Amino acid sequence: MSRLVRPTQDRMIGGVCAALARRFGTSATTMRVIFLISCLLPGPQFLLYIALWILLPSEEKARTAW
Repeated sequence: MSRLVRPTQDRMIGGVCAALARRFGTSATTMRVIFLISCLLPGPQFLLYIALWILLPSEEKARTAW
């Protein structure tokens, strides 16, 4: 499993689903579909997405930090 960073390629909005897909070894499309289906359930999915967007470093920033 790779580090949890938002990639510079394969982004749609913030790159959160693409980062989670890389981390768990699945496709970004699959992760996006899972997110959309989870939005049908009650809960703070959008708040979690925004929090991860803010907290996860971008791939280029993570590269310069190491």
